Order: sequence, then C-alpha cells, then structure tokens
Amino acid sequence: MSAVARVRAAYAAIDAASRPEVWITLRPADEALAEAAGIDARAAWESLPLAGRVAAVKDNIDVAGMPTTAAAPSFAYHPSRDATAVARLRGAGVVVIGKANLDQFATGLVGTRSPYGAVRNARDPARISGGSSSGSAVSVALGLVDLALGTDTAGSGRVPAALNGVVGIKPTRGLIPCTGVVPACRTLDCVTVFARTVDLARRAVAVMAGPDGLDPQATLLGGYPRGGWRLPEGGGTARLGIPLPAQLDGLAADWSAAFASAVARLRACGVEAVPVDISPLLAVSELLYGGAFVAERYAAVGAHIAANTSLIGNGLDPVVARIILDGARFTAAELFADRERLDRLAALAALALTGFDALLTPTTTEHPTLAEVADDPVGVNSRLGRYTNFANLLDLAAAALPAGTVRGLPFGIMLTGPAGSDGRLAGIARLCGWPRARAGLR
Repeated sequence: MSAVARVRAAYAAIDAASRPEVWITLRPADEALAEAAGIDARAAWESLPLAGRVAAVKDNIDVAGMPTTAAAPSFAYHPSRDATAVARLRGAGVVVIGKANLDQFATGLVGTRSPYGAVRNARDPARISGGSSSGSAVSVALGLVDLALGTDTAGSGRVPAALNGVVGIKPTRGLIPCTGVVPACRTLDCVTVFARTVDLARRAVAVMAGPDGLDPQATLLGGYPRGGWRLPEGGGTARLGIPLPAQLDGLAADWSAAFASAVARLRACGVEAVPVDISPLLAVSELLYGGAFVAERYAAVGAHIAANTSLIGNGLDPVVARIILDGARFTAAELFADRERLDRLAALAALALTGFDALLTPTTTEHPTLAEVADDPVGVNSRLGRYTNFANLLDLAAAALPAGTVRGLPFGIMLTGPAGSDGRLAGIARLCGWPRARAGLR
C-alpha cells in the first residue's frame, strides 16, 4: 500500500472509530497526505525501511508543527524540531498522524489521569486502557495506526500493551535517545514502541537506535550485552525463569490459568521454564514510588506544578500533582540510602536469575474498570505495576506480548532480560510465532 493510500485509510479509520479521547492533537489530513506523497516519491529511488507506515506519538515526545502538552494544557509548548526518535522514524518513511493522549506527565499506569479525557480500552470501553501511554496503545489496537511511540518509566510502554492486546517493546535504557522527550524520571525513561507484531516493533526500534550526540544516556550502538544473566551467543534452548506460585497471588480471576497456558505453549516450543524466587525484583518495584526515587519526578516538572497550584483539579490532575509534589520532601541522604538498598537488591536479583536467558511473567495483574480506578486511583495503579516497576530501576529490557484473552479481554505476558538482551527477547518470542501473530482488534 502506498503511503498516500495508508494515510487516507488511517483518517477514515479514525473517523469511524469515534474515539476522540485517544488524541490530544490530530494532524490536518492534507498536511499528512502531502508528506505521504513525498515519501511515495522518495521510495521510488531510495530504500525506506518503514515507508507507508503511519504512527501516533505520545504527547510527551516532540513532533515539529504540533504542540507538546504532556497532557497538561498549562505546560504546552511548540517544539521547533522533532524528537530524535521521531525524526529517525520520519526519515525511514513513517507519517505521524497525531499526538496521543497519556496520563499527565507520564505519571500513572491507568490511562485516566488526563484533562483531555480518560482513554477507554480498545475492547471494552468500560475498562481502562492502561497508561501512561494510553492513547498510543489504543490507536494501535484499534488499527488506526501501524505503530505508536510511548515512554516507559514504571511500565507505561507495557501495561497498556497487555490491556489492549498489542505488542509493547521497552528497549534497554539508552538504546533510543530521549532527546525531545519531556522527562518523567530522566535517568529511568525509555522511548517505547507499540505495534501489532514483534517484527514491526523491532524494525522501528532498530531505526531509532543509536547515540545522537545530545542525550548523554544514549550510548548503545546496537543493544549489545552489558553483563548480567546468561546471554547465549546463539542456538540452544532458551531457559526462562518464572515466578514462584505464591508470587502470582493477586492475579485477576482466571489469569493464573492463562499464564500457565502461556508457559505450556513456550515449553511445547522447546523453551525451558523454571520457577525462581523473584522477591528481590518485587522489592525493587516497591522502591520506585515508595522511596526517594520519586524525587526525580519533582525535578522534572515539579516546579511547573508548584507554580500553578491553582490549576490542580482544573487542568492539573490532582493525583498526579500529589505524587509529584510529594517528591520534594525527600532529602539527598534518603535518596542515597535508597540507592544503596537498590544496589543490594540488584545483586540479589542478578544472583537469583543467573543461568536464565529471561524472566517470564504476566505483564500486569488485573484489568480494572474506569469506576474501580476512580474509587481507588493509587491502590489500583500500584497493583498494575507489580511486574513492571523494577525493570527501569534495574536497567532491564522487556517485551510485552499478547497471549490470548480471558473472559473476552486481552491477557498479556512479558519477557524481561538484562540490558542489551533486546534481540534475545525477540528471538524467544519468535520461537512460538508471536512476531507473526496479529494482535489487537480489527
């Protein structure tokens, strides 16, 4: 399909879907079509690895010509240039359709913390989409775009993938530059990709990967191993750790059975799956919001919220504001104490997972309704990050994969591995055909 034809189809699908809450800014169709025509002309003589693909971009990532809001109208600005990740996608032939809604300042795993509206789930509009990359995941799940960019600090590029039945890739930290991304926690943030297949998501990651000379954390040239657990050079049987049965307590009804089915599928494909105690990882998950690391969220955008407290409840989300402003109370001594605790837990986690190629878990724990989140916004959010929160603090790569449905709703699993194991995770998924399985809705 030509780029022009794909862009026309995208706008027709957006009109038919009638999901305005997915978007904060939609690009004018004539502008997108003009860019698509240029791509079709270039593709006649130039190799464009993603020519004819259309994308949504989470609205904490800069796209020239469209405002960046981070879902906070008072914070909005107009960037003069694309984020590095966006520029590289566009250079590969991708047409950006619009800026997608998110949990404000990328703070949340629920998809409801936005003055632009709660983003409803692609399958069941009474349920949450997951966040913070809510609009990005739903735009892919509904088939409005081919791929979407999100960000991930605690699970924002993985939880909404699971809840909407699409693939979510959280690369190794630093593989994709974060230049032009509004930070949530600058040292932990990753640009992520949503797509309907692992192969397309990996192609997008490959296009965006590599230092840009601007982001001091973007130092990886190709996702090479940085040490850690076992990383076979090729061949052999993948060996996965899976949580102990007690560490799967708290999953929604029938989700334990769905996870057991996914484990059985992998074993049938020749993968070895061995129970392992992941308690150090779960302890790290609690540190992300329960300790001093949340101070980095205040460092990122706290001054804006503190200067605009009159807007809390009217443009600034009260839950987000409370979380970020609370980060100012921590001392440097508390942060260093938590860093020491993190180092000790990281050593225990690495010891427990030595000899494994990756960890296999459910991506998240449940699929709440919008009403359930409204009744307990912090408690629900905390439970959703049980298996995701630790990855960024420990500098791990992860891939969220659709694994069927439970009671008519998507269920997802996640592969998590050491820094630099991005390709290995995709290879494990490929063993059972996940790259070719079309996920989401049509």
